[in-house]
Amino acid sequence: MLAKIMITCIGLLHIYILILEMFLWDRPLGMKAFGNTLEKAKQTKVLAQNQGLYNGFLAAGLLWSLFVSEPFSLYLGNFFLGCVLVAGIYGAITASKKILFIQAIPALLGLICLNLAI
Repeated sequence: MLAKIMITCIGLLHIYILILEMFLWDRPLGMKAFGNTLEKAKQTKVLAQNQGLYNGFLAAGLLWSLFVSEPFSLYLGNFFLGCVLVAGIYGAITASKKILFIQAIPALLGLICLNLAI
């Protein structure tokens, strides 16, 4: 049950990131979330929208894993949480250390819970 709660929360987080990156990137909330100026946000808007779309795919996969039966739910949960973990580690190394705490660590904890059936 805890694993399903974590997957739901991580999926919803990625929907929120999708909204920030695809629709609010050059708005005050989006610029504040990513520490951008209006000029930088305008220059990088298309790239951010692409990133947002990928976050939407992660969210879709995570939420999909909640609605299919075993063993597919376990396979999907592991795959998409693994994707989030790798993306979070890469983002922490290349973009911002806070991504480690926002994305990677929750995904790791979700993987642990999922595979221990907590």
